[in-house]
Amino acid sequence: MALYHPGELAVQRRMGQADVAAKVGRMIRRDIPSVAADFLAAQPMVVLAAADLAGRLWASSLVGRPGFVRAVDAEIAVDARPDAGDPLAEALTRPGRVGMIALEPGRRRRMRVNGVARPHDDGLRIATDQVYSNCPKYIARRWVTAYDPGAAPSDARRGPALDARQRRIVAAADTFFVASADAEGHADASHRGGNPGVLRVLSPTRLRWPDYRGNSMFMTLGNLAVRPHCGLLIPHWRTGGALQLTGTAELNWDSSTFAAGAQCSIDFAITEVVWRATGPLRWSPPELSPLNP
Repeated sequence: MALYHPGELAVQRRMGQADVAAKVGRMIRRDIPSVAADFLAAQPMVVLAAADLAGRLWASSLVGRPGFVRAVDAEIAVDARPDAGDPLAEALTRPGRVGMIALEPGRRRRMRVNGVARPHDDGLRIATDQVYSNCPKYIARRWVTAYDPGAAPSDARRGPALDARQRRIVAAADTFFVASADAEGHADASHRGGNPGVLRVLSPTRLRWPDYRGNSMFMTLGNLAVRPHCGLLIPHWRTGGALQLTGTAELNWDSSTFAAGAQCSIDFAITEVVWRATGPLRWSPPELSPLNP
């Protein structure tokens, strides 16, 4: 498999960063180095990206005590799966392509994994295709304040658009996650961050966010260039709740829409909203990144 697919290559060239991407891409590997295994084993949360049975992309968080994600026999074991109210619950009971990102907000570190997941006992095993770390840019620093493994997430509320409260949550967000996939269905999970307001509410069914300079590989934008379907996860860190959105995204090259420091804009049309008000893992208020534009 080539390092980059045509969508990624096209965006790299348009941005004038193809040479940088070729160099940065050398860090991607298929195996799980010991530093990556140690990092994963220390995390209480990961975010998975995958398609549901209808082919819609979603991002879902999984939480547990550190060690619930770990390297086992050249694979990644995850001792959790989405619960029955999650959009990916049924899809992850069978083998399929996933992206995964582990974020350590307190140390502004993150790493990504793409591969094939299969159910294993009450969790998952992921055979990895790509394993790599990302830079610390735009990560808001925060720490776990409480974890109650016996606390079930609140019931999921579904709808076709954001209500007034949900629009306020989106407008206040400093962090969100994007689920995307290429034309062949290889899924990817990525992090986006900035100051509150980084995710603009244009209407109850339309959002816009800026793309800031990152690692120059443009895996998310490259995926969206060839497959517009994507999903967003917007954590409500204080309560452990989250908004999950699915829909379609379009790369917007109109410079009049760019936020300060952005390379382009992404316009997102929502087709379904899933809202959980509470969850078992809760976090502190953020210390915003000094690199935010």
